[in-house]
Amino acid sequence: MKQRTAQVRWEQCAQIPLLVLALAFAVAYGVPIVAPDAQPWVNELCKVTEWVVWGAFALDYLVRLALAPGKRLFIRSHPLDLVAVLLPLVQPLRLLRLVSTLLLVGRRARMASQITLTTYVGGAVVGLLMFGSLAVLSVERDAPGGNIKTLGDAVWWSFTTMTTVGYGDHAPKTGLGRVLAVGLMLSGIALLGVVTANIAAWFISRFERDDAEEKHQTALLETLTAEVRSLRAEVASLSGGRVPGEGVLDSGVPGMGVPGTRAAPAPEQPV
Repeated sequence: MKQRTAQVRWEQCAQIPLLVLALAFAVAYGVPIVAPDAQPWVNELCKVTEWVVWGAFALDYLVRLALAPGKRLFIRSHPLDLVAVLLPLVQPLRLLRLVSTLLLVGRRARMASQITLTTYVGGAVVGLLMFGSLAVLSVERDAPGGNIKTLGDAVWWSFTTMTTVGYGDHAPKTGLGRVLAVGLMLSGIALLGVVTANIAAWFISRFERDDAEEKHQTALLETLTAEVRSLRAEVASLSGGRVPGEGVLDSGVPGMGVPGTRAAPAPEQPV
């Protein structure tokens, strides 16, 4: 329990600093691509920033691994963290996790599963569009015969590729660019399926909630009806077999009508 508490406490304390470092990595990753003619010291600063951020992520992973009660279980349940440490170029994936974690206010946030999933999907879409555009621009800008030369072209290509529209006005010419295109297309299909399933699950949950409320009201009405019948039977037993409010037939004997009622007058005899 103490180890588990220490691990959670470390994750909560390191969450915001790691987010700031992840944003710094995003800037350091994008500046050399967007501004290839920048000063040499700018490119050197960006490179140093990337390695510093990688070192911080590696330290965070090692500390959490040391504080985890089950080492093997921690490694199996955090594969993305391990990949981000082993391959520094996969740091954008770590950025997506940190952004989603911040938006959810950590693991302590109590939100509906649909909101949690929507947050992760939104962060994944933004991250894939941003880093996909930067990556394809870096490999296609100087490609012979390539037509992705500016950041605007790269962003437009990322949008059309992720949505599987594929207008064809911009397309990668290099092998690495086509690998990126395949990754974006598969990611777009997967995210679209997640969004569709999320919307369907939200409607189903609403229908189930309404159905449960309707069943609850029906049960209450049946209970009330049973209680009314029981009260009527009890009142009937106390009043000698007559239930108040129900009609009672006359005995048929003159002068022996129902108490409290007037006997019907005898018909007149013809003269």
